[in-house]
Amino acid sequence: MSTRPVIVVTGATNGLGRLAALEFARRGARLGVVARSPGKVADLRQEIEAAAPGTPVDSFAADLTSLRDVRRAGRAIADRYDRVDVLVNNAGLHAFSQRVTDDGFAEMVAVNYLAPWLLTATLRDKLVASAPARVVNVASEAARQAGTLDPARDITATADYTRRESLACYGRSKLMDIMFTQELARRLAGTGVTANCCDPGFNVSGLGRELPLAGALEKILKVLRVGDPRRGAGIIVRLATDDVFAETTGGYFSVNGAQPLDCPDPGRGKEIQAELWNTTATLIDEALAE
Repeated sequence: MSTRPVIVVTGATNGLGRLAALEFARRGARLGVVARSPGKVADLRQEIEAAAPGTPVDSFAADLTSLRDVRRAGRAIADRYDRVDVLVNNAGLHAFSQRVTDDGFAEMVAVNYLAPWLLTATLRDKLVASAPARVVNVASEAARQAGTLDPARDITATADYTRRESLACYGRSKLMDIMFTQELARRLAGTGVTANCCDPGFNVSGLGRELPLAGALEKILKVLRVGDPRRGAGIIVRLATDDVFAETTGGYFSVNGAQPLDCPDPGRGKEIQAELWNTTATLIDEALAE
């Protein structure tokens, strides 16, 4: 029987997720990669084989805009492995114009918040059976730009927005991730499964893919050594593997020395976090029942 820890990562074919996956491989993990593109998974396999020969890499196809795809992937992961030691919900996007999924949710909310919520819920029993285990959610400093938060309104909002207004929408989806993490930690108390999230800082990898000249700007920033994505990947890896975080749960940590951060005020507090959780559960159940 393999003694490799099983680490499941979303968004592992690009950016911070790719760098984190490579580091997990170097540390002897077996990787479960949730991704939409078989070609990108093949490229990642080659990269991992070069960095850590012999690393087992399993892929689970899913379009994270689809709740059914997310649930199906979660069930496939639970069936594939005897245990899951770490789940890293890393995949995310910043859309500069509104797009609505087939389930009727804003794409940013679907990918950044609903997908990790549902994948974690689908894998909950497997994680508990695998304890000690960890859930790591990748949030963002942009959560401080959310402004206000009303769970029922903001999960279902699909109104158009401008490029400038997109920052608040993105920040709101990431604020929901922090709130979800802290409520999840409370609900997992006593199970041996921890839940933490992080602000990975400003990273040039995949920077504003939808913006004009984004590629050129990314190259310039790399030359200037601004927004090094290895720092962002580093905090993800630390929360997922370091012994110092083995019993820490419900935390939100900065890329700067893993300093603890407060959940931004609109989403701070047990009552609003429980409201978000319950509203999310109801909306997802209704969407999947259709």
